[in-house]
Amino acid sequence: MKTLEFDSRLDSRKKLMAILFWTNRKTARTEGCAPFLIKKISTEEKTYTPEGKKLLKLTDEIMDHIIEDIDNGKPIEFEISMGKEFIRAQLEGNIFSVSTEKSGEIEDEIIEKLETELTKKYPSVCSSFKPRVTPKS
Repeated sequence: MKTLEFDSRLDSRKKLMAILFWTNRKTARTEGCAPFLIKKISTEEKTYTPEGKKLLKLTDEIMDHIIEDIDNGKPIEFEISMGKEFIRAQLEGNIFSVSTEKSGEIEDEIIEKLETELTKKYPSVCSSFKPRVTPKS
């Protein structure tokens, strides 16, 4: 597991999207075009999992709850799969941790990239990423 403590003036929504995007992007280097699947999101009060064969998406309700917890410094945990890789990520305040089952190199790459992106005023997040993790509006 790799951990990053950072100082960021980003709002919680941008911070979350940057973290998810770069986790996806760096994992794609080894897993290719495999789907980025959020398997579980856990907060102190609630656990979100996909219903049946549906994908877990960051609906407005889920996003509002996550953002409120991030703003209050409460821990948020994600379980993500992409191809053969399984990722656990946690965000609590300005501390982000990530662990991967298959390749520790991915952990290093995610942390290294987020060290840069989370300090920017406008972090790089591909415009096509948000629709893949949120429902179509």
